[in-house]
Amino acid sequence: GVDLSEDMLAVAADKCAQLDEPPLLLHQNMAALTLLEPVDAVVCCLDSLNYVTRPRQVQRTFERAWQALAPGGLFVFDIRSPEMLRSMDGQICLDETEDTYCVWRGEYSPKRRVLSYYMDLFCLREDGTWERGEELHEEYAYEADELGEWLRQVGFSGIKRYGDLKRRPPKPDEERIFFAARKD
Repeated sequence: GVDLSEDMLAVAADKCAQLDEPPLLLHQNMAALTLLEPVDAVVCCLDSLNYVTRPRQVQRTFERAWQALAPGGLFVFDIRSPEMLRSMDGQICLDETEDTYCVWRGEYSPKRRVLSYYMDLFCLREDGTWERGEELHEEYAYEADELGEWLRQVGFSGIKRYGDLKRRPPKPDEERIFFAARKD
């Protein structure tokens, strides 16, 4: 497992601690992915590529995934579709549990092709008071065709696109698009 967030890796390590053979967890930027030996598959999920807001870094990620794969290896990833990101402009969302409260507002910039969402997080402390935190998240609206072209440029073939958790091509209003590409 590879992640740029040390906190996420710590959570993964805790969850994997009970396994007989826990996976190797590496703290790396996906655009600089370096593995010890070739692997049969590289999987990048939960629209992680959308969070890379510089196209050249996504192209570099594709290059590093290609290098990490053994011949015949499979690269699988998903994105939030540009339509989905654009539709979130002006939306206000709320999520709450007994000990957390989160509200966020989306703003889409057509010029930058970026959805920014500003999150206010409230977490209940043990003493009964609430602690407020803020986060800014940004996601880039990558077009499926440009991603397909970048995959081809690196050398991937057999590039397939799938609709949101469907084994069929994506529809125009799809919220999420899955890709699978093979290293021959």
